[in-house]
Amino acid sequence: MAAAGQMERQVKLLLSSELRVRNVSYEVSLSRSLLTWKRRSFSPAYHPFRHNVCHSMCVSEIISVCEEDKKEEEQRSGREDGSWKKIGEREDKHCRRCFTVSYVERCQQHRWRCTDVTFTCPQVALCRHWVNTIREQLAAISSRPSKLLVYINPYGGKRQAKRVYRQKVAPLFALAGISTHVIVTEYANHARDHLREDAELNKYDGVVCVGGDGMFSEMVHGLVWRTQKDGGVDVDRPEQTLIACSLRIGIIPAGSTDCICFATVGTNDPVTSALHIIVGDSQPMDVCSVHHDDTFLRYSVSLLGYGFYGDVLTDSERKRWMGPARYDLAGLKMFLTHHHYEGTVSYLPAAGIAGAPRDTARCRSGCLVCQDNGKVSSETDGMCQTEHNEDDSENGRGWRTIRGKFLAINAASMSCACPRSPKGLSPAAHLADGTADLILVRKCSRFSFLRHLLRHTSKDDQFDLSFVEVHRVRRFRFTPRHCRSDSELELDLLDGKRQIFGQICRDHPACGCAPAFSSWNCDGEILPHTAIDVRVHCQLIQLFARGIEEAAIFDEPPPTCSV
Repeated sequence: MAAAGQMERQVKLLLSSELRVRNVSYEVSLSRSLLTWKRRSFSPAYHPFRHNVCHSMCVSEIISVCEEDKKEEEQRSGREDGSWKKIGEREDKHCRRCFTVSYVERCQQHRWRCTDVTFTCPQVALCRHWVNTIREQLAAISSRPSKLLVYINPYGGKRQAKRVYRQKVAPLFALAGISTHVIVTEYANHARDHLREDAELNKYDGVVCVGGDGMFSEMVHGLVWRTQKDGGVDVDRPEQTLIACSLRIGIIPAGSTDCICFATVGTNDPVTSALHIIVGDSQPMDVCSVHHDDTFLRYSVSLLGYGFYGDVLTDSERKRWMGPARYDLAGLKMFLTHHHYEGTVSYLPAAGIAGAPRDTARCRSGCLVCQDNGKVSSETDGMCQTEHNEDDSENGRGWRTIRGKFLAINAASMSCACPRSPKGLSPAAHLADGTADLILVRKCSRFSFLRHLLRHTSKDDQFDLSFVEVHRVRRFRFTPRHCRSDSELELDLLDGKRQIFGQICRDHPACGCAPAFSSWNCDGEILPHTAIDVRVHCQLIQLFARGIEEAAIFDEPPPTCSV
């Protein structure tokens, strides 16, 4: 009790009054960081099972505050505020002596929801004083957006993006006083092209996409390209250091997998994502640039997959009419086909950093690994600009080379968790540490590969297998063992002659060997080349998110204090 009282005295209060909530008297106080209401004259001895006698919320998580009529508040609560009132009090319904505070409430499984509490004041002047003071504190939070550019993809996922925005997101933005300019995309890469050329970005505090991971990828490409163009950066040069984007990106999930939301918020609930945008959260994120022969191909923020995941995407694109079920069918088909591919992987290890791919710790809100490694990444960035020296491992900083036959080559810039894989492809991968986890699955039996796939959904270490190795890297290159040149490959792509499982060896058509090459799955898009150069750019973009909060915050009841 003494320690609690001393802590309260140390917090400078802006306001403190005796107000009523549902006809119960509370001592309400406001500091620059907390709004607290504590029940007065409460004796735990008479109510041994009543714990919620003290409530508090962060000022930064208040959505809005507004005045209300006393009569409106009584109707909302479903009862009159006492039946023995003077006639003058009953008729004084036009005096606004109540104010309602809408704020963030945490639920289970990392979900947020908007709830509110209404306070009744003894005088009108006091009510207005409370409202104005709280609004002043909210206006002082510079990270909150006031105007947003919103893109809605009406065709992604289950085609529910317009309904999700209209029914769940737009009312919250209006409640928070956020103005929006909404664009419903009409064709593929509409958002990307608009951001590149037409969008007046200086008018907005952020851009928001309502859709899936593909829609988010469009916005990343448009925003990063625009930033580099304005800064005079040549994106075709792999050694070029890119300029970080200043405008934050928000994601309202309405896709098939919503991998980005699971990695940055912990859930694919649109209300939760909207509330993160409203309170002005900020989460940096790494972006990988993918090049082929000094020509820029794409940016990647989650997964680059060659072999199994590339083949699954190639086959599923032929079955888009099936909807999300096409991934299950394509996955089963590729598992039974069991193709392997031969090639050379060269990578630059992420030396001198905290964390490893097989750590039990996960990337969470306020991650110290991302903070520390972000500083190291800026100091060692020049290493990525030098030509690689193969097998130079004397100081652990040189390039290393691995040759072999692989079932899958995956590079994960984040955990890549989703409902199908709660842990993701690389559970310990970090969002903003300037590295990617390079996962090599060598040729093995179908049963062994099935064990590897099943570990994505279990608690077992998915890298604890003899045919699987993982490296935390800053950059890597892959060169397949082609039977044909890239120019011939491009001609076949243009002519539509490519086979589902890759190109069979044309020099020896009867040899029965495996396909010569697979495809790269870059965040759900197929790359036109197989020989690629990938570099991680540390904290290139900022999201309206805060990272996944610890599970205890959501799974336990809200903290209370005793009197």
